[in-house]
Amino acid sequence: MDTVAAIATPPGQGAVALIRVSGPEALAVATRVFVARGSQKVLRPRMQHFGAVMENGAVIDEVLLTVFPGPASFTGEDVVEIGCHGGSLVTRRILELLLRSGANAAGPGEFTRRAYLNGKLDLTQAEAVMDLIGAQSDIALRAAASQLEGRLGLRIRELQKQLLDLLAHLEAYIDFPEDDISPDTGAVFLERMRSVARELEALLATARQGRVLRAGVRTVLSGAPNVGKSSLLNRLLGFERAIVSSIPGTTRDTLEESVMVRGWPLRLVDTAGLRDQADALELEGIQRARKQLEQADLVLEVFDSTAAPEEVPVVKRDGVVVVLNKADLPEHPAWKNVDAVRLSCLSGEGLNELEDAIELKLSEGLGLHDSANDVAINARHQDCLRRSLAFLQAAEAALHAGTPPEFVAEELRAALNSAGEVVGQKDTEDLLGQIFSTFCIGK
Repeated sequence: MDTVAAIATPPGQGAVALIRVSGPEALAVATRVFVARGSQKVLRPRMQHFGAVMENGAVIDEVLLTVFPGPASFTGEDVVEIGCHGGSLVTRRILELLLRSGANAAGPGEFTRRAYLNGKLDLTQAEAVMDLIGAQSDIALRAAASQLEGRLGLRIRELQKQLLDLLAHLEAYIDFPEDDISPDTGAVFLERMRSVARELEALLATARQGRVLRAGVRTVLSGAPNVGKSSLLNRLLGFERAIVSSIPGTTRDTLEESVMVRGWPLRLVDTAGLRDQADALELEGIQRARKQLEQADLVLEVFDSTAAPEEVPVVKRDGVVVVLNKADLPEHPAWKNVDAVRLSCLSGEGLNELEDAIELKLSEGLGLHDSANDVAINARHQDCLRRSLAFLQAAEAALHAGTPPEFVAEELRAALNSAGEVVGQKDTEDLLGQIFSTFCIGK
């Protein structure tokens, strides 16, 4: 591989910045631009060296330089990191000097990609790097750290081992029938296959959790016009974001904002009020509201506590929190025995109780608590594991149908390959390009 360099800290102005160089010529490139200060002239590994980056005898900046020889480095190659002052101009000048001195500009995710290609990380750990950077909640941070430790990779490799054992046993039977090697006849062999299938299903069950951790809980505010949905959005956000009016149909399109509630990242979606009589423009907003309800992880179903409901809602429903707004006014008798969250968007009374109800609903419905699951797969993992499970189920069906073992072995081999794609053991250049294109340059 060539030697690459990039600014590893965010663009803009700050106190310090970090510039990273990786590749076979990393040390040579660095020594062309760096002059050590003091008595220590030899660049010793894993020690910070004070000096200056110079061009044509002029100092660009005084810096701290650290050398990480490969393979004991993040990328598995020789790595040099230069800590300099965090101005946009000074970091750009140092990077340009490094590029003129023999390095090439790194692409998005170049350093993490090299770590993967050099065996320092599997593909799940590489993806966890960006999950860690993008984490918006403590739960998401813990889940990303767990994946970075390799827990998902360990579970996938254990699945691969079990699938490989099944395939090896079956192929031994195919290749040496005269040795009377029976494929764990009947129930035992099938139970081993079903055990793997159950583990695949357990991993697939974490897909929704993974999506919520990475993208936030899609929380839709639903209800009739003028019950206080927009007021509730403003109250949860802590500022006036949505227009509030007594005129029905004020909200005609969906409005989306993000907020943290008890450590949970919520993507709040305010929707048009649901009613039968509306003009064409409002009807379009109502249609969009119904689509949002279909995609919601959580629904805050808002009612006006001062008015009689057309139909008393069922409070204990999965993914739904019933909210009775206008608790500062006299409540209609029809709501007397309804165990809902009573809230005043005007005064804020009942807001803590609403946050309690949201936290409880999410903890129960998504299975995410303070001690989050060891793994939470993403969409790519989900696709690979679904295919692996489908091939495994096809192999089981083939055994039941009396299909020749050669065809059963092909299904098992396909299941093994699909599972291997999760950790990158069966990768393509297109797949790697797609994954690492989402990374920031410098990582």
